[in-house]
Amino acid sequence: MEETISITDIFKTLKKRWKLIMLLTLIAALISGSISYFLLSPVYQSSTQILVNQKQSENPLDSTQIRSNIDMINTYSVIIKSPAILEKVIDKLGLDESVEQLSEKITINSQQNSQVFSLTVQDGNPSQAVEIANTISETFQKEIKNIMNVDNVSVLAKAEIKENPAPVKPNPILNIAIAAVVGLMAGVGLAFLLEFMDNTIKDEKDIETLLELPLLGSIQKISNVHNKG
Repeated sequence: MEETISITDIFKTLKKRWKLIMLLTLIAALISGSISYFLLSPVYQSSTQILVNQKQSENPLDSTQIRSNIDMINTYSVIIKSPAILEKVIDKLGLDESVEQLSEKITINSQQNSQVFSLTVQDGNPSQAVEIANTISETFQKEIKNIMNVDNVSVLAKAEIKENPAPVKPNPILNIAIAAVVGLMAGVGLAFLLEFMDNTIKDEKDIETLLELPLLGSIQKISNVHNKG
């Protein structure tokens, strides 16, 4: 019985404060949408694919050689983000940023047991993202011969600028949805907090609880009736 009453009270509170809950939800969604559309700068992404495969191997299907190439990808990921590569890219493109700043824009992804890995660059300018990605790939392919004395890197696919590039972030729809959920939870929490802090007597049950006495009767409110004479 207590559980039924408790659930009933919850729904009563939600029904009573629904305007407050909806208001907070709407405000949170509007703030998130405004920030996503007007304050946050769009970020574009471009990728290249790089193949690690020994060009002068007598047996291109040698499992030992393939395993060695796959293991080298982790090392190559570090070399790509090193000053030995990025400083040359910055000088070639005339970028106004440090090696550390450029390194933060780069992501290396490789699939398990694959000799191909992708180099992804994110930038506020879609054309520059493509240019940086291709320049890094070309510079890495050229410099790795001197750094590690190997010739097993080739660019499998270059980055290309799309006709209508779309930013990868921010995602306004997702941000608005998350903000709406947070606003809804905040509204529900505030509604129960206000209800908990409300000490006014609302019905007969509150009187019985406060006075610890049984209720013998009640007087209904009677509206004034004016006699016509």
